[in-house]
Amino acid sequence: MKLKDWGNFLLLGLIWGSSFLWIKVGQGGELPVLGLLHPEGSTTFGPFMLVTFRLLFGLLGMVGVLALRSQTFPRLPHVIGAFAFMGLFNTALPFLLITWGQRRIDSSLASILNGTVPLFTIVIAHFWQEDDKITAGRLGGLIIGFIGLVILVGKDFQFGALTDNIVGELAVVAAAISYAVAANFSRKHLRGQSPVVQTFMVLLFADVIMAAATPVAEPLVLPTSPLAWFAVIWLGLLGSCAAYLLFFSLLNAWGPTRTTMVTYVFPVIGLVLGILLLNEPADWRLFAGSALVVVGILVVNGRLLWQALRPAAPAASATATRAQ
Repeated sequence: MKLKDWGNFLLLGLIWGSSFLWIKVGQGGELPVLGLLHPEGSTTFGPFMLVTFRLLFGLLGMVGVLALRSQTFPRLPHVIGAFAFMGLFNTALPFLLITWGQRRIDSSLASILNGTVPLFTIVIAHFWQEDDKITAGRLGGLIIGFIGLVILVGKDFQFGALTDNIVGELAVVAAAISYAVAANFSRKHLRGQSPVVQTFMVLLFADVIMAAATPVAEPLVLPTSPLAWFAVIWLGLLGSCAAYLLFFSLLNAWGPTRTTMVTYVFPVIGLVLGILLLNEPADWRLFAGSALVVVGILVVNGRLLWQALRPAAPAASATATRAQ
């Protein structure tokens, strides 16, 4: 394995892991440790506007990539429809749910809850895919992972009351389920598509969806905080464009199995950055729940992890996975 590929892997984990921090900053969070504060009296993004502009900047970045790479776009209606489905369930909906949820919960918790995507993916695959069933070992991993999820969400549970924290946590869990649905759909319906074209088309449909929904949901008032704009530009160009390009570069160099090890990295990065830079609180339940989720994912994907540690064969193509 080349040192460059490991560098790309770590950079990808850092970009995706820190996306949760920048989502928080774009909606009013500050980084006092770094001296990055919103000017007094300035305004920041609401969740709909943030996602719309994030996708717009990501799309502009992909336009630049396409200007340098000649690509053939699909014309078959069912393929275009599949991209529209992915634009909704792999990007627009989960981006919005995570962003909306983070108005109510910490970024560190959101990153861990989003890390449950592999658990939901294997549950859905059991009913949707013919060659990816839940075995006894995987069932044990699912139980461990979901116990961790219950600990994470249950720490804010109040009998007979639906608190803001619980609603925010459930929104991020719903985003993880949406990503899992999209992953299984992509596996069945978008195999063999160009990664660059797939990324562009998904971002395009997602931004069209959000551009249509945003005027109905929020006032069309542009934020005045430079820090909020920096956060959204970062999320678009790096979190939604560069991250996918790094991901596809790793797919070609390592193959899909080893590349998906990044799902073990970004929740930890999101957890650490939220605690250190946003001064978010942490208690034993956050660490215990997070540890159980990670262990559950390791058990569920034990065979894949073993394959990932073996010498990799280059992969010609593979389908995309989500990014925050």
